Amino acid sequence: MREHGPLAAIRWTSSSELRPDETENTESEQVPGFAPSDLTDKRSPLDWKSRYSDPVAHCGILVESAYLAILLAAAPLLMLAVWLGLPNKWLGLTDQKYSSVLKYGLAWLGGTLGGTLFDLKWLYHTVAKQSWHLDRRLWRFFTPHISGGLAFAMIAMISSGLFRVFDSNATESCSVVVAVSFLVGYFSDSAIAKFTEIADILFGTVSGKGKRRDQPKPPSTDNANR
Repeated sequence: MREHGPLAAIRWTSSSELRPDETENTESEQVPGFAPSDLTDKRSPLDWKSRYSDPVAHCGILVESAYLAILLAAAPLLMLAVWLGLPNKWLGLTDQKYSSVLKYGLAWLGGTLGGTLFDLKWLYHTVAKQSWHLDRRLWRFFTPHISGGLAFAMIAMISSGLFRVFDSNATESCSVVVAVSFLVGYFSDSAIAKFTEIADILFGTVSGKGKRRDQPKPPSTDNANR
């Protein structure tokens, strides 16, 4: 069973189809977008200096960049260490027990790697588009770890047979675990939406003043009096 997520359509508009006055108005009112819709970042040729003149902004961007760069380097190295069985040298587990540590360790780290790459992409886009601000710092710091937790949960649900998109035995392959975990980490919003669907099936949905939508409605008084 294969599921296909929604694809986002990008509509391109050629400036040659507009009159000169319309082109000027469009450029002045255009909302800064992510690449490849606006590769110039609204800069003229030879305009190379940073527009973040405040040293606090410079420091904040460098701190976040260093933090994500460390995560980007650490995640693959830790995955290699777990795969080589280095943690088991001090844990002293049997091969059967360590196989679970290997699977879920790779799941968490694979999701962290995917979330880190997404976070890095978002960081350099927001800096280039001048939309970087401190209020997003918590989001940028915690996104890789949230992605790791989501990937861990996804692999657990696949292994249990609760999530039937994949065969439960597929998670016995390390490459499958890393691939699925990376996708969950990078597309964490889509993963959360899928978790919500599963939760709605298992527990029902809640609306209004804490009432479950799947509860049976009381009998109508009109029908009772007939």
